[in-house]
Amino acid sequence: MKQERISIKGWIGICSLILALLIPFLVRINTYILTVLIIMFVFIIYASAWNLLTVSGQGSLGHAAFFGIGGYVSAIVANSLGLPLGATILLGGLFAAVIGLFIGFTCIRLREWFLAMVTFGFAVIAHTITAELSWITGGWDGIPAKKLISVTIPNYLLYEYYVMLVLTVAVLSIFYLILKSKMGLALEAIRENELEAKVMGINVAKYKLTAFAISAYFTGVAGALQIHHFGYITPEIYGVDISFWPIIYCISGGLFTIEGPILGTIFITFLDASLKSFGFTYERLILIGLILILEVIFLPRGLVSLPAKIKSWLKVS
Repeated sequence: MKQERISIKGWIGICSLILALLIPFLVRINTYILTVLIIMFVFIIYASAWNLLTVSGQGSLGHAAFFGIGGYVSAIVANSLGLPLGATILLGGLFAAVIGLFIGFTCIRLREWFLAMVTFGFAVIAHTITAELSWITGGWDGIPAKKLISVTIPNYLLYEYYVMLVLTVAVLSIFYLILKSKMGLALEAIRENELEAKVMGINVAKYKLTAFAISAYFTGVAGALQIHHFGYITPEIYGVDISFWPIIYCISGGLFTIEGPILGTIFITFLDASLKSFGFTYERLILIGLILILEVIFLPRGLVSLPAKIKSWLKVS
């Protein structure tokens, strides 16, 4: 039975990848749709990175700090040193990981939501410092950032879409390997019962710090990818909404799973874009909020649990 479930998931993944490869041509290379999909890929990476942190029993309400740090470092290094964007994006992620490691090290003994409040406070501090260091960051006006693909290239957005698709698949593969490895098992044990994990000989501090660093790293990479897509960056990247979107995506799709952040991001992104296309502005946030409330009540484990839920409903009927 387990092998059957794995094969079904595998086929779903393959079909989804084929669909993703064909979408640009199915929508006739629609600029708006491609832009939405590119940003969706960025947030799939971001949400998956946040989800990895929760697998270890840790929480964050200020992950936008690492998102913004990765973006600013990449933009500043690219503008000042002229390094290739691939290198600056990796440097942005690395800098975010170092900061994440420092925060994780100083707060390693804090419980989930105490740590979450510390990260929220750090995001506010990062936002303020960035705005004040105008000689480096441009202050509230921000600074330009090199585009991921030059706009002078015909159909540059199409190339950017495929670059983002490849990067997203690569990052998700890394997260899959982590969660299925010895480290993934250790993180789950820590989340379920930290004391028992220590008794079993698991180095709790090491695994927690590693999870925090990896999560911060890929969050920084996601932030760098976003600003190189838009071509500029401002302190608004540290906004509270940027911190809360991955939480919403993961809870909507299903925490502690590979599929959850992906499903949640796709569902909320397309719901938001669809409501916008019908002329809803602030109303769309109310509708999304109501849908999320209903989902938490009737699908507390997220969209990943929907097939099992439907199966149980059919049995009852």
